[in-house]
Amino acid sequence: VDQAHAEPVRLYRLAVDQGYASSQFNLGLCYDNGTGVDQDFTEAVHFYRLAANQGDLSAQQSLARLGL
Repeated sequence: VDQAHAEPVRLYRLAVDQGYASSQFNLGLCYDNGTGVDQDFTEAVHFYRLAANQGDLSAQQSLARLGL
């Protein structure tokens, strides 16, 4: 796990808890790429879906890229 990105991931989690779609997408991206967290595609999809359901275009495109 990339410790340099641990603080941004922590902040994304706080914003995710508040329902911010952009943070949901960004946390999904962290899981997708293994940035600040262990790479986990299941978690990436979970956060992408939360964001996509709120209309986040980047999240929708990421899900399409993954074939979902």
